[in-house]
Amino acid sequence: MSTLDLPTARTSDRVKTPVPDRADVTIIGAGLGGLMAGALLAKQGHKVAIFDQHYVAGGCATMYHRVSKGDHYQFDIGLHYVGDCQPGGRLPMLLEQAGVQVEFLPMDMDGFDTIVLPGLTFPITAGHDAYRDRLVEFFPAEVKGIDRYVRLLKEVDVLGAEINRERRGLSATAGLLWTAATKARLVPRYQNATMAQVLDDCTQDPALRAVILGQSGDYGLPASRVSAMLHMGLANHYFKGAWYPKGGGQVIADRLCEVIETHGGVICLRRTVEKILVLDGKACGVQVRGMRQESQKVLSQQVLSNADIRRTLLELLPEKHLPPEQWKRAQNFQMGGAIFLSCFGIKGDLAKLGMGPRNYWCFDSLDGEEIYSDIAKGKLDPRAVYITSASLKDPDTHGHTPEGVMGVEVMCLSPGRAEAWGVSQEQVFSGAYRDNAEYLAHKQRVEDALLDRLEAQFPGCKERVVFRESATPVTHTRFTRATDGTGYGLAATPDQFMKGRPGYRGPIPGLFMAGANTRSGHGIVGALSSGRAAAFRMQQELKGR
Repeated sequence: MSTLDLPTARTSDRVKTPVPDRADVTIIGAGLGGLMAGALLAKQGHKVAIFDQHYVAGGCATMYHRVSKGDHYQFDIGLHYVGDCQPGGRLPMLLEQAGVQVEFLPMDMDGFDTIVLPGLTFPITAGHDAYRDRLVEFFPAEVKGIDRYVRLLKEVDVLGAEINRERRGLSATAGLLWTAATKARLVPRYQNATMAQVLDDCTQDPALRAVILGQSGDYGLPASRVSAMLHMGLANHYFKGAWYPKGGGQVIADRLCEVIETHGGVICLRRTVEKILVLDGKACGVQVRGMRQESQKVLSQQVLSNADIRRTLLELLPEKHLPPEQWKRAQNFQMGGAIFLSCFGIKGDLAKLGMGPRNYWCFDSLDGEEIYSDIAKGKLDPRAVYITSASLKDPDTHGHTPEGVMGVEVMCLSPGRAEAWGVSQEQVFSGAYRDNAEYLAHKQRVEDALLDRLEAQFPGCKERVVFRESATPVTHTRFTRATDGTGYGLAATPDQFMKGRPGYRGPIPGLFMAGANTRSGHGIVGALSSGRAAAFRMQQELKGR
């Protein structure tokens, strides 16, 4: 049986790592996009320096460790499952390019995502045809609309595969056009549509619509706002199967860090980037503040920002260097949703209470629009939750929880603005919010509600709780500096998807972008892909010097 490494195993070293005066590339933020780019560039012999104000590298793909009554617990922050991890799958391929290998454990392929609605439980199975057959089994009167939807899913999948081939230089644009014309004829009709518009052409059955939208928590938007292409691309990602990394969600970040440091790069934690340095209209480094509030300039040939897009453009980059139209666009960016996370240690075997190596999406209504509307109005009471257990997904790794106890994570979308939690932005960044009585009362209320939802789905859990701790969107803002506590980056609306998202080159020479806000999109694969795309462009320019 393997044992989890502590997420803070390298914290002391990386906090003490001297900040260099110069580097070939400075990277803002040690999330997966920044780490992926850093690993690829370091392997090419470039001197890489990464700065992050958190004490653990990995961004959303980290775990946290707690000791309670002498027992040790570790829980995932944001990496709970991934798709397309079979041999030759997209995620293993991305990691192999960076020199990283990770073992991925399959979840229950006959119900990796189980949608729980009032009076209906629908297990999503791997494979388009199996999914189609199960939909027809549950909704026999809707076969025509189901077939149309599944046809569209397949077309988006074929077109997406061709786009990825082209990005890897394996085919020409003509091949992409031929695929679109011959194998994806429905796609152009919906390329700028919302998911609600797609469903309107497929079915009016509220239960079927709710089942199809059951994974909406993976992007944090209602059907009336989310890009249909994003929804279907995400669904296709998991139709190849759902997986969990052996050793926990932080293993990917840790191994990318090892590649960077092995090749002479440095990762400096507890270092906040105050601004991007600009000389003669070109990014030339960053100004970094340490724990003792001292500032230091680090000069570099290139700067990569893996930080929040609004903070990068509106705070880190001096305003005079951002063209007015881009400044206005940045001001009007719409951000994705925010998440409240509760982690529980449950004494005994969760399998005996009916839980499996699955994710459970539990809704108290078929009306998802109403649920998302309540969140937008600032209501904190959860009406939909996501339940998963690393103990069940990774049973042969010791360290998730103490012997005889299993861990379970329960999440819900919630308002992300600090004001909704009774605190100010200043209190968030200073950490003072943690002693705010109103904030603590809100946090306790939501945590209690999530525990009640866990109990409702798996009776017997509540009386066996031996550990509990929660993180709000405010917590997320504090550690990642994400606007309104979002882990999704820019909201994936039709006008902010694909070419509507920022590319990998920044608004000035020498500045590049990676992360959930870029064209690759959010999520683990999106972040890693953004790092690869940015590194490719940076390498081209570095070679040209």
